[in-house]
Amino acid sequence: MATARDTRARALPPDARRAAIVEAILPLVQEQGAALSTRQIAEAAGIAEGTIFRAFADKDALFDAVIEAAFDPADLIARLDAIPAESSLAEALIATVTALQERVQRLAGLLTAINPARHRIDAARTAERARVEIAAMARVIERHRAQLRVDPTRRADRAGLTFATTHPLFITDDPSSPEEIVDFVLDGLRGDSTETSC
Repeated sequence: MATARDTRARALPPDARRAAIVEAILPLVQEQGAALSTRQIAEAAGIAEGTIFRAFADKDALFDAVIEAAFDPADLIARLDAIPAESSLAEALIATVTALQERVQRLAGLLTAINPARHRIDAARTAERARVEIAAMARVIERHRAQLRVDPTRRADRAGLTFATTHPLFITDDPSSPEEIVDFVLDGLRGDSTETSC
């Protein structure tokens, strides 16, 4: 049976060690931000403090890696690909918007905790992530192409409206629900045709 000391001493390849540290501390970074101490990082990752700086040049480099990992769209893609094929268009869009909202809220919380101005954001990688996310949304919507007036990729791109209706910088205490956003995306800003003027 492995002891705590055995686990702490277990050797890992550099990339695997960096990934393990990032995964271990991501929840703490979201809670405490850059104020996280090296001791807390080491305890969360089950390593000695010196191991942190054998894996990363400094704390800024570590937080760069945390941001990069948090923005990885793999979990979002898996969630979108798991939406049942038999879902109606509205159901599929609600599930998509819900996943996007939760991702935006989680990332906004991370960026609030860590000052992104101090960290390197790769514009090319950001653009590629956006392309992959839009492609995943388009796959969900493609099943309902017959009901659409526009190409599924264009429809998916419009799901960016979710950002404007859920990002903490742009909302009040009453953010739009997934159902409200989907109603807007499907039908636009429509008025009640039965409404009469006063």
